[in-house]
Amino acid sequence: MKCAVLGITGSIAAYKACDIISALKKANIDVRVILTDAGAKFITPLALESIAHTPVVTDMFSRERPWEVEHIALAKRADVFLVAPASANFLGKAACGIADDMLTTTILATKAPVLVAPAMNTNMYLHPQVQANIQALKARGYRMIEPANGMLACGDVGIGRLAEVDCIVEAALQALQIKQDLVGKRILVSAGPTQERIDPVRYITNRSSGKMGYALAEAAMERGAAVTLVSGPTNLQTPAGVTRIDVQSSEDMYNELTARFADCDAVLMAAAPADFTPESVATQKIKKDGESLSLLLKPTKDILASLGKLKKQQRLLGFAAETQSLEENAQIKLKKKNLDMIAANDVTAEGVGFNVETNAVTVYKADGSKEQSGLMTKRALADWLLDRLFSGV
Repeated sequence: MKCAVLGITGSIAAYKACDIISALKKANIDVRVILTDAGAKFITPLALESIAHTPVVTDMFSRERPWEVEHIALAKRADVFLVAPASANFLGKAACGIADDMLTTTILATKAPVLVAPAMNTNMYLHPQVQANIQALKARGYRMIEPANGMLACGDVGIGRLAEVDCIVEAALQALQIKQDLVGKRILVSAGPTQERIDPVRYITNRSSGKMGYALAEAAMERGAAVTLVSGPTNLQTPAGVTRIDVQSSEDMYNELTARFADCDAVLMAAAPADFTPESVATQKIKKDGESLSLLLKPTKDILASLGKLKKQQRLLGFAAETQSLEENAQIKLKKKNLDMIAANDVTAEGVGFNVETNAVTVYKADGSKEQSGLMTKRALADWLLDRLFSGV
């Protein structure tokens, strides 16, 4: 999960920080807050903690966590550093490299992109010294989120209002290189194995860990989609912001996905539901009596093929975990199941497939094109796949 450190300084616009935090968290960003003494005159740490769900840092010399150098820890944690609102006082200290509180000290220690959203009276903002400070920070690589024109808290009308929350959040997401191209889309993701019961204590399953499906769910959510994750049994934590539905059997997964299919824009079928299930389930534990046990299996419903038959405007992504004839088998599945795209991988290759953090796929599309991803983390691959599934949409 990406991390944004948010600095809040002494401006009446500090109350808008709650909206900034809320919007970033909805984009699955971990938000850490530094509140200056002046900022705390306008908004309380408790209010911010209630939104951020993490402690707000106010004191550079706090002994609550003596085992960690707090400003260095925050500086290293940050993937983006955002100061909103930024007062004239902060701009002056930052431009001169003064480090006399937690915010100015931490910002000197970070290597993350720094975004600054000034907010102050028009005359203060236009003062030559403030403008010189802004230019000095820009020359140092700081990115300014320009203030807006309008009615100010003091009653004056002019430039100096904090930029709109949406603009600030979008700038932060751009700095994090997180696209928001799936806003408004409803995406179903399946993940993990299924368990097909033999008796009350035994079942048939497979080696799927669910990691690829969970990575897809997280990536789609971070890019703005409303994501429902239908998951077989896994030990994975649900990505923040994702709705999770737990299932056990292939039949359960079929029912949940088909019931929600009409209302979704895409299905990412990363699960590995069982192809076969016992014809009958013993009501009592089958005892070992020294004799061989024969188990009759019947085919399960082909979930993705069923969705392909129901497809109207939806986009369907399938997966093919293969050990031989990868391209041939993938092309057959692509056409037979009416998919828009299939991601095929050779699970015998090193670092690919089950219970590892990496994967490599070859994508085949309905238009006849194909592309290889190369080996990458499953989280990076998730974005790579989404880029291709939704290209041109």
